[in-house]
Amino acid sequence: MGIRDDAVEIRSQGWRTLAALHGLIESELERSLQAEVKLSVVEYTVMDALSRQDGWHMRMQQLARAAALSASATTRLVNRLEDRGLLTRILCADDRRGIYTELTPAGRDLLAEARPIHDATLERALAGAREVPELAPLVDALPLLHAAS
Repeated sequence: MGIRDDAVEIRSQGWRTLAALHGLIESELERSLQAEVKLSVVEYTVMDALSRQDGWHMRMQQLARAAALSASATTRLVNRLEDRGLLTRILCADDRRGIYTELTPAGRDLLAEARPIHDATLERALAGAREVPELAPLVDALPLLHAAS
């Protein structure tokens, strides 16, 4: 294996480690959120992204980026959450083609209930991952990523 091949293998191993950590965390979050508040991880992610916006709303394309979803998947997700009374869509006042999505009062209440469940589950999942030798360095690096941004 040449130098270039070694570098590719190192990056590939890093990616596999990151994917393993992500999968572990996401499955724990999915179980907890579904069991406690009947939300999927992606539903929580969308609602959390909306809650962090000034005015509590986002354009659909911004929401798609925040949730790492395609435009059509975002539309289906927003439709489901809207049917449950957790989100609403409103027309943009300065651009009639633009549609904003925002949390309803029921959505804000459910998010407030879900957030401590999410945070506690995330903490438990990270603590468990820290016990896996391959994942521990990545878990330990997470606070540094936040500090660098």
